[in-house]
Amino acid sequence: MSDSQTLLSIANLRKQFRITADSWCGGGGQVVSAINDVSLEIRKGESFCLVGESGCGKSTLARTVMGLETPTSGTIAYGGTRIDDMNDGARLPYRRRMQMIFQNPYASLNPRMTISQTLEEPLRFHQPGLSDSQVRDKVVTVMESVGNNTSWLSRFPHEFSGGQRQRISIARALMVDPEFVVADEPISALDVSIQAQVLNVMMDARNERDLTYLFITHDLSVVEHFGTRVAVMYLGVVCELADTRTLFAGPRHPYTQLLLSAIPKMDGSEMTHDRMQGEVPSAMQLPSGCVFHGRCPHAKAVCKTDIPALRDVAGRQVACHFAEETG
Repeated sequence: MSDSQTLLSIANLRKQFRITADSWCGGGGQVVSAINDVSLEIRKGESFCLVGESGCGKSTLARTVMGLETPTSGTIAYGGTRIDDMNDGARLPYRRRMQMIFQNPYASLNPRMTISQTLEEPLRFHQPGLSDSQVRDKVVTVMESVGNNTSWLSRFPHEFSGGQRQRISIARALMVDPEFVVADEPISALDVSIQAQVLNVMMDARNERDLTYLFITHDLSVVEHFGTRVAVMYLGVVCELADTRTLFAGPRHPYTQLLLSAIPKMDGSEMTHDRMQGEVPSAMQLPSGCVFHGRCPHAKAVCKTDIPALRDVAGRQVACHFAEETG
C-alpha cells in the first residue's frame, strides 16, 4: 500500500488502564490491558470495520484514535503526520477533519440545547468567520442531506426517537465537512426496524462526501453489507484482517470462524453452530501465548507459549499458528 492511499496509520498501539486502590474492582497497582500491540492502516474512502465481543478493546481503540484517550505506547498518524503526541492546540485542525458518532443517541446530545444550537456549535467553533446566515444555511443543507426534517431545528432532543437522534448525531458529525468519521456502535442502541435506515444514511453520506469510516460493531451481519475491510479483535488483539468478501467467504482464525457460524441465515438453514467454550479471560491477567488458546478448539502446546504474529495467509492476515490447517 502506498502512503497516498493511507489516511490513518496505527502502529504497535497499546493502551493500559491502572486500577486504583479505591476503584470498585479493587486492588491498587493492577493494570487492565485494553489494546495490545495493534497495527492497522485505513485507506481513503473505505469503510473499515472493527469487530469483536463487548470488552475486546474496540471502543478504547476508537477513543484513542480520536485523542479522547492517550496511548500507553505506539503511534497514530493521520495523513502521514503523527498526531498522538500533539498538544490540544496542534491537534485542533485534525479535530475538524476527524469526527465521531457515539453509541448512545440518548446521551450524546445536550438535552438543554435545541437541535439548531447543537448543529451550529461545531461550525461556529471551527469556522468562526462564517456569518449567521451562512451557518443557518449550512445547518439546513446538512440536515436535508441526511434525510432529517428542518422543522426539527427548534426542538429539543427529548422530543425525538432513538433513530431520529442518531440521524441528528450524524448531521452534527458532518457539519464541519470531515474526511474521517469514527462510528462507535452507532446502531446497537436502536430498534432493529430502524437500524437499516441509519446505516443507509451513513452509506449515502460516504458516497456523497467521499468519507472514510472506522466503524465499530459486534454485529458481523452489519459488516457484511457496510464494510469494505474488517479487522476482528479479541482481548485487545487483532486476530484476522481481510477485505469483507474474503473474510466471509472463508475465515481462517478459529475465533472468526466461531463468530461467523453464529450468524442466523435468512432461510433458516445452518442454524446450528459450535459454541465457544469457556469464558473471556480477564484483561487484567492476559493469557500467555495466543490470547484465544483457552477457548480455541484447535489449540496446541505452542499456542500456550508463543504469541502468533499477523501474517499473510490466503489473501488475508491471520494471527494464528495453524491458520493453514483451520481454513
